Formats: sequence, structure tokens, C-alpha cells
Amino acid sequence: MTDKRAIGVFDSGVGGLTVYRALRAALPQEDFVYLGDTARLPYGTKSGETIKHYAAQAAARLREEDVKLLLVACNTASAQALPDLRERHPDIPCLGVVEPGARAAAGSSATGRIVVLATEGTVRSGAYRDAIHRLRPDAQVRGLACNLLVALAEEGWCEGLEAEAIVSRYVRQLGDDPFDTLVLGCTHFPLLAATLRRLLPSSVAVIDSAQTTARAVTAYLAEHDLEQSEKGRSGRNLFLVTDAPERFLLLAQRFLPEIDVNGVELVALRNA
Repeated sequence: MTDKRAIGVFDSGVGGLTVYRALRAALPQEDFVYLGDTARLPYGTKSGETIKHYAAQAAARLREEDVKLLLVACNTASAQALPDLRERHPDIPCLGVVEPGARAAAGSSATGRIVVLATEGTVRSGAYRDAIHRLRPDAQVRGLACNLLVALAEEGWCEGLEAEAIVSRYVRQLGDDPFDTLVLGCTHFPLLAATLRRLLPSSVAVIDSAQTTARAVTAYLAEHDLEQSEKGRSGRNLFLVTDAPERFLLLAQRFLPEIDVNGVELVALRNA
């Protein structure tokens, strides 16, 4: 069996490109449509109802591309809107980035003491805590909102004195908490993983939800006979944004240095 339709990837802006990069590496034969809601980012500080509304519009637009699977590559939207999207679109698989990251964290931690670095909205939702507790009820999960790390990633300031100063200030807020696993609960944060790694004890496992999500999508496609099985093909990329395609293209070159992003299409989202 083969399914030649594209995979739809939705994010509030450019952070989801870290997930897209992992997906493209894992599934080079697949076609992808990426939609970044750049007109209304960031989602991390907005209310749950607003995020659900925005996510519904994005999903409706991706359905116009006849996608076979919808991946919500934004942690905040995954945390706040995924159940609503599944209810609205029962005929299409809707996956998020929270569950794969939570599963990896629960399996990695020896002590059950887990820290989730995320945006304010994701921490406030408690989505990672709840997902980890479903897998491991004894876990002690602490969320830390790190909104400034989003700006650092988008500016490309992921290394050097400025990055280390800001990242270390967040790390110091964890005090003497003896956690052994840290989840990068925002799609921007993998760009800062090297700086975080230098500031954390070597015994702490760092979970990149982009990589865990790519593995989850790959497994889902295989299990449900949705793979594009043509051997040796190079999948096509379509990038859609709701505002500022020039800025998106500039940032995409930072997030996707190994992928040729030739063009970006400006689209308008309608009420779903």
C-alpha cells in the first residue's frame, strides 16, 4: 500500500521548522506542506480559546491541500488545541508534539524527576505533566516558562555570551532540584540545546521533542499504511505563511540550513 498525499505540518511561526527538519530527515520520500501562522505569533502567551480558534483555521487550510496526516508542530497548540482538532476532523489523523516528548521523558528518567522547559502557555496548560503522569504516575514534573529563549532562537543568538547569560539565568531558577531529565518543550529550543547541554550536569538527559515526534510520525505512517513507498524519490516541500514571507524565508535558512527553501506562499486563513 502507498499513500502519495502530503503530510500537513502546522506551527505558530518558524519554531516548528525544527520538527520539520527532523521529519524531512526521517521521511525523505514524503511530500510536506508546512503552514506557519506568522501573522499571529507567538501563541505561547495567548489564551486557550484563542489558540483553539487559530489552530482550527490552520487545520482547515491544510485540509484544502488534501493532506493525509496533520501534525501540530507547535507545543502550545498541541497542548491547548489537539483534542478540539481531533473532534473537528475525525477522518484524518491529528498528531502533536507533546505525547512523543512525554513518552520519551517517562522512559528516560531513572528517578521520575523531570523538568519541562516551554513557553508560558504550554506550562500553564499542564499538558506535559498530564501526559507524563498518564505513563508514569509517580513522576514529579516541574514546568519552567522560558519565553525569552524563543527570541534568542529567532535572532540566531544560540551560542556565545548573550545566550549563555540568559539560558543560565533560567537554569538557576531550578535551584538544587535533583532532576535527571529535561524536556525541550518548545520547538525553538533545540537550537539552544548545545548551550543548555554545557550548563547542565552531564547526568541530565535532554529530550528533543522534534526527534521524538519524527519517530512517532514515521511509526504511525507505517502502522496505518500511509507511507509514500516509492523508492528513491525526493519529497516535495510547500511552505505557506500568513504574513511576512521574506522574514520567514530568512529564518528558515537558520532553522533549515541543509534544506533548499525556494519559495514561500502567502495565504489568508478563514473561519473554520
